[in-house]
Amino acid sequence: MNNEDIASKWEKKREKLAEFSLLLPDTAGVYLMHDTDGEILYIGKAGSLKKRVGSYFRKSTDVGPWKQGMLAEINDVETIDCEDDWEALLLESRLIKDHRPKYNSMQLDGKTYPYIAVTVKDEFPGVFVTRSPGDKEFKGAKLFGPFASSWALNNAVHMLQTIYKFRTCTLVIREDDKTNRFFRPCLLHAIKRCSAPCANRISREEYKSEIDQFLKFMQSKRSVMLRDLKNKMEEASKQKEYEEARRLRDQINAIERLSDRTKHEEEWQSEVTIFASDPAESIRALRKALGSNEDLRCIEAFDIAHLQGTETVASKVCFVDGRPHKDGYRRFKINTATNDDYMSMREVISRRYRDAGEGLELYPDLIVIDGGKGQLSAAMEGLSVLGNKPPLVISLAKKEELIYLTTQEEPIKLGRNNLGLKLVQAIRDEAHRFAQHYHHLLRKKRVLGD
Repeated sequence: MNNEDIASKWEKKREKLAEFSLLLPDTAGVYLMHDTDGEILYIGKAGSLKKRVGSYFRKSTDVGPWKQGMLAEINDVETIDCEDDWEALLLESRLIKDHRPKYNSMQLDGKTYPYIAVTVKDEFPGVFVTRSPGDKEFKGAKLFGPFASSWALNNAVHMLQTIYKFRTCTLVIREDDKTNRFFRPCLLHAIKRCSAPCANRISREEYKSEIDQFLKFMQSKRSVMLRDLKNKMEEASKQKEYEEARRLRDQINAIERLSDRTKHEEEWQSEVTIFASDPAESIRALRKALGSNEDLRCIEAFDIAHLQGTETVASKVCFVDGRPHKDGYRRFKINTATNDDYMSMREVISRRYRDAGEGLELYPDLIVIDGGKGQLSAAMEGLSVLGNKPPLVISLAKKEELIYLTTQEEPIKLGRNNLGLKLVQAIRDEAHRFAQHYHHLLRKKRVLGD
């Protein structure tokens, strides 16, 4: 068979599969690509089976280098309807684990797939996304996966954390640790995404109940899970256990809203910066630029403001999951320096992270300093006197928008359209605005004598 015959045969098959895709429902589900022998070539999930499957069989389709060669091997497509994106994500992972299709194995260019690991042997189990489920810290953990999309998986974990409020930190937490009552919970507790067992805000039994519900969610269809919760809520109400009934009601409502959250994620706007890109995508780009393997969920940024050495102030802004967390904003009046930005930065950094340095709270995942190499060095001097050190500190210089790291001499220069750079710029600009606003208030108070 010559090339023209092969091309003609594929064109006929493509048209047939394109017509088939038009008959598929516009709902979430999983699709399985089969070859002529019935072997599964690839398994994928879709928010819309009609649109996703149809995208493979357009005339000008380009599905990327590792799947493009698969197209000519496809003989038919099998689909499984799901209730929503969450069920599709979980079903996709189970099917990949069972069948290990050829092109799924090629998907990550030899890298391992991500898993969810729940450390059920811990007193307060944590929930982690890992590509190394065999590591010793996950010995005895409950594993779910593999998952084909790390982005979808991380997004799912973050959203499910709003319901089950499990911890994602690596702290060793024991219920009988008397120092827990002095520990300050991280910002995930403030935004109601963690129940803060680290600070005794929840008992071991209550926390375990939430983890059990999370595990059940991962192993059940959503409709079955909701029916079970509604039965429990009605029973609690009959027994006049109204607090438990309210808790179950809120959990039911949160699960029912999961799909709406993913489809209608709100855009955010700070006072001076409009940043309507997908925050999760921007965080991924920033992690790649910084060479970080850790999630950058909590980011804090600092700026210094003064006028000819008077009314020197500092600001700290906080972003969680790429969005401003206004309750985490702070202002500082500088006491030790009048016209020295470096000394001012050293002071505010050592003041802000004194408790973290003593192990009484967690550092943010990333600290951003407004300025160049000098400002970064000043911040690190402020941190040097503390016992515990933060995971990652960078600075962003204004003119050329260079990112300085503590781990290398030369700065990083990213393209102006890089989403990671845009995220750092937005956070830096917000810190600058917040510092200037406070500075103007102090000047006005001094001039007017208020």
